Amino acid sequence: MKATLDAVRPDLPRIQTALPGPRAKAVIERDSVVLSPSYTRSYPLVAERGEGAIVEDVDGNRFLDFNAGIAVVSTGHCHPRVVEAIQKQAARLIHMSGTDFYYENMVQLAERLAATVPGGVPRRVYFGNSGAEAIEAAMKLARYATGRQRYLAFYGAFHGRTLGALSLTASKAVQRRGFAPLIPGVHHVAYPNPYRMAMEPDACADAVLAEIDRVFHTTLPVEELAAVFIEPVQGEGGYVIPPKKFLRELGKLARTHGFLIVADEVQCGMGRTGKLWASEHFDFVPDIITSAKGIASGLPLGAMIARAELMDWKPGAHASTFGGNPVAAAAALVTLDLLQSELVANSARMGEYILGRLRQWPERFPVVGDVRGLGLMIGIEIVRDQKTREKAPELRDRIVEMAFERGVLVLGAGENSIRLSPPLVINQGQAEFALNVLEDCLSKVA
Repeated sequence: MKATLDAVRPDLPRIQTALPGPRAKAVIERDSVVLSPSYTRSYPLVAERGEGAIVEDVDGNRFLDFNAGIAVVSTGHCHPRVVEAIQKQAARLIHMSGTDFYYENMVQLAERLAATVPGGVPRRVYFGNSGAEAIEAAMKLARYATGRQRYLAFYGAFHGRTLGALSLTASKAVQRRGFAPLIPGVHHVAYPNPYRMAMEPDACADAVLAEIDRVFHTTLPVEELAAVFIEPVQGEGGYVIPPKKFLRELGKLARTHGFLIVADEVQCGMGRTGKLWASEHFDFVPDIITSAKGIASGLPLGAMIARAELMDWKPGAHASTFGGNPVAAAAALVTLDLLQSELVANSARMGEYILGRLRQWPERFPVVGDVRGLGLMIGIEIVRDQKTREKAPELRDRIVEMAFERGVLVLGAGENSIRLSPPLVINQGQAEFALNVLEDCLSKVA
């Protein structure tokens, strides 16, 4: 019967060894000798192959990936059209360096991306290899375009670990410890989180806007502010959705005082929230958008997309040897086709289905304090007590581990939240399986 079920439902997990299995143990032992100990691993998964939302490890165990490779494989693992595009492009041209020469598919991709950004104004695109590189480019462009020096970011933010991006990041102390001094002139305020601040959304927005006003009148002269960096939906900080009013009023402040708004959509963009850009949910038109992760279905690519008149820097001001690589660009063009034709809609549809079940969880499970999400970017806050909202990171970590043991890959976000960010190709059967597993885990820890 088991073999028959495996044949019928290859899109669901199958655990056939103790975890980690013998081959996985051997790889982990070798890894511990030669790879940087700075890498974070939440559980002993040693991946060998993937297809759609399924990942198989080196011992033949099959897992349902509700991480999407950390919100990267937007079209699923090894989508056949993406694989075909990569193979064809690799046989024609692998590298030529778009900072020194020209090739057409980098232009095509820039045209496509520029046309998708909210606001309906001309845009220019800079390509790098990652989200951190896109952020670094945005930091430089903001100073260049405004002639100002300072930045404002938010507690809980994750913008990357390179030195400039790390200066904006305020997610975990371990990410900063030992690396001071960072880039000067970076200020932080609270991210508008209605659940954590125990406020209605508009009151939460007003409170954070008042804090920004205090900063402008005390430690950050607004005429020296080059840009505010904000995730339209905060990722590593806990999958937090801000009040719509906050982003609207932040845009008004920018227009009044002449600073720029940089929307970091590295994690929340590319269809993750049920729209191509998370900013679209808020009628929010940033001056600059940064993108990476899901943009090329797993190939290294980052993009900074800015209003055209801002990007007037001169040749040599900023560049990247590999950014916009022909193979990554080919993958990204197909990814955009798939997102716009079907997967953004599936993200919205499946996200609503999952949230429909999750909304009952605070009543059913005393350790669930809050559930929130847009599309397939969903956060579940784990608490010790619903009344006090005391965070329970150790319970969150146990649930993540238990889900892995049952064949479902999820990860934490923030201090005590579980993030659900599956590939945008998931079907209802896979969603039901993952939610059933998580409900079982919650019942046990509760």
